[in-house]
Amino acid sequence: MKSYKEIDDNYVAHTYQRFDVCFDHGKGAYLYDNNGKKYLDFTSGIGVNALGYADPTWVAAIQTQATKLAHVSNLFYSDPMLDVGQKLVSMAHAKKVFFANSGAEANEGAIKVARKYANQKYHKERNEIITLVNSFHGRTITTLSATGQDHFHQDFDPFTQGFIYVEANDTNDLISKVNKHTAAIMIEIVQGEGGVLPLQSSFLQKIQNICDEQDILLIVDEVQTGVGRCGTLFAYEQFALHPDIVTSAKGLGNGLPIGAVLLFEKCEDVLQYGNHGTTFGGNPIVCAGANVVLDTLTPTFLTAVQAKGNYLFQKLAQLPHVKKVQGLGLMIGVELDTIPVAALIQKGIKQGVLFLSAKNNLRLLPPLTMTQEEIEQGIKILETILTNWED
Repeated sequence: MKSYKEIDDNYVAHTYQRFDVCFDHGKGAYLYDNNGKKYLDFTSGIGVNALGYADPTWVAAIQTQATKLAHVSNLFYSDPMLDVGQKLVSMAHAKKVFFANSGAEANEGAIKVARKYANQKYHKERNEIITLVNSFHGRTITTLSATGQDHFHQDFDPFTQGFIYVEANDTNDLISKVNKHTAAIMIEIVQGEGGVLPLQSSFLQKIQNICDEQDILLIVDEVQTGVGRCGTLFAYEQFALHPDIVTSAKGLGNGLPIGAVLLFEKCEDVLQYGNHGTTFGGNPIVCAGANVVLDTLTPTFLTAVQAKGNYLFQKLAQLPHVKKVQGLGLMIGVELDTIPVAALIQKGIKQGVLFLSAKNNLRLLPPLTMTQEEIEQGIKILETILTNWED
């Protein structure tokens, strides 16, 4: 009988360098491999499993929906799609939402909306979108082009034109690159794949002021930062921003594929019949799960996320070999001294705790439901690893 590694090597395209673990099931903040070993998970599927694993309310909702209706084309209505659309728009104080299947697709949709808005209003004179150096917006050709990291701009030429890159938190660079052709500015509040690097409040406010003064659209990519991850429904709410387009994905489905493009007043009617579409967007089973996630994000729940994030920040900063801790809520990056992050993650796996990397930093994206006791357990294991580190 072939091992899981042999099957993967023989049949699956090698686009991911996987760790040597095959998971069988999960419960709460824990995963169990196919040998029965238990792991405390600070990754939550790269920020996807917001409610952890096998949340009973979420499971019941998708099971019930699966017995009723798994899919119907977007030529018709379905109650789960209508429910999550109404909730998400109301909670975000937006005007409309378009459903997709991933963060990259949501960002692709946002770019299309911005371009159509600018083309119609400014007669194709505004055709550039500013994004930030070190950003990450997805792996389609256009969202790779939007991503401000040179190493992603290889092998797949020609890339989509029309993106200008500004150094994050550099107001002078921003001012120098905004021009008569600028249609939108697209940002992450915290650069996730770029190393969990937060944008400065003053820089964010400058962006907002420029957008307001020049009728430039503000697009906020909340694929990783949103849905409670940073302690509010969306991270931008903590910085007095009023974006025109917000994208969401990851935690919204709690493990099922969903993306969303939230459209605010300027953009609510930009997309018309035939402008955009996707076969599986607004899928009933996926939306049944998303409804549970949104129902969970009460003010009390979000306050608890903030408290847990603050506790993690405090404890991580006290550990040996830690130079800096940054992020927002339960989206945390840890800069270490000379310790290689990949080796640290491997040691964590052996000790039954799962971490992520982001560039050269350790990244923590635990389930939002992780308890104080579980956080303490993970910190204790990490402290032991760092205290006894040997090259």
